[in-house]
Amino acid sequence: MINEANKPHSFWQRWWPYLVMILGALLVLGVAHDDGLYQTPILKIQSVKTISSDKQTDQFNNEDRQVEQELHGVITNGPNKGKDLKIENTYLKSGATTLGYHTGQKVFLTVHHHQGHLSATISNLKRDTALAFTVWLTISLLLILMRFSGLMALCSVVVNGVLFWLAVSWNTHTQGGIVLLIFGGLAIVFAALTLLIVIGFNRQMLMTLLATIGGTALSIIVALIVFALTHERGVYYESMQYVTQLPRPLFLAETILGSLGAVMDESTDIIASLMALKTEKPDISAKQIFKSGRQIGGEIMGPLVNVLFFIFVAETLPLALLFLKNANSWGYTFNMTMSLGVVQSLISGIGIVLTIPLACGITSLMIGGHKSWGQLRH
Repeated sequence: MINEANKPHSFWQRWWPYLVMILGALLVLGVAHDDGLYQTPILKIQSVKTISSDKQTDQFNNEDRQVEQELHGVITNGPNKGKDLKIENTYLKSGATTLGYHTGQKVFLTVHHHQGHLSATISNLKRDTALAFTVWLTISLLLILMRFSGLMALCSVVVNGVLFWLAVSWNTHTQGGIVLLIFGGLAIVFAALTLLIVIGFNRQMLMTLLATIGGTALSIIVALIVFALTHERGVYYESMQYVTQLPRPLFLAETILGSLGAVMDESTDIIASLMALKTEKPDISAKQIFKSGRQIGGEIMGPLVNVLFFIFVAETLPLALLFLKNANSWGYTFNMTMSLGVVQSLISGIGIVLTIPLACGITSLMIGGHKSWGQLRH
């Protein structure tokens, strides 16, 4: 017989992700019509006419095409709302520093008044609707496919984002004087809060936290030892563009956070698998746990290292191509665009490798059978 008292609870438990998705869709719709909330004038482009299209070539034989557009649209907010406007826009097909526009897009304007005549220039593209839609789609997929686990993952991202913003603000106020202290402490807080929210406060969370912090710390220690022995030859800090503080501490802070993500991923996978193994086989020995963890780590180590490499390549590829297209050598291009990324990837790879025995050792000690740690060596 169905318990009537549990019907509302069952309804909300089943359908709340879809209700959140519908609410998010309404918010995205609202963002698409939020022009009145902006003080900057906004133009909705109603038609686009191409006036000219000319081929251009520079001294390095790089070819591009310069296009001149005539945009017709209507202002959608502010004191000039409803007024039609014609604007000329010139852009390059490569899109490196300029942008072409299309019918239906909205753009921000800088309005000019001259002898009673209204004119304007485009300052930027209005992108809030696309951003809101992407956020809504991500949250919807997380909640529908993962439900409560997805909600916890989303909460951890939000909390970590707020903490990162606070850390950056603190670093700005201190002029970068304690950047390593700030982001080193932030890495520990990141790991603890993420695991606490996603896993909960239990033995698995504590083991994963120890392995994550230990693996990250070991990777940085090894990197510092190598830097000291090689006197940092081949590490081109000058490639860190637009940095107004000491680049070396900032680079190390970047490396700590980058290594933390990979190490946490690996530690979570290994320890969660070993916990499941312990549940299925309560009498498993510490030696068997260690060997099983090492086997699991060996299987996931390769994909993790390759993920880091692919992320690094994807990030540096556009700038590297720009350097090469402007007649720079492969060596100079690598030094100025890729060298620091390679170093960070190598340090993270070291952390991934060292985390395997560390996570296996911690887990075997804390959930192993009656056999002591000394017997693991036999």
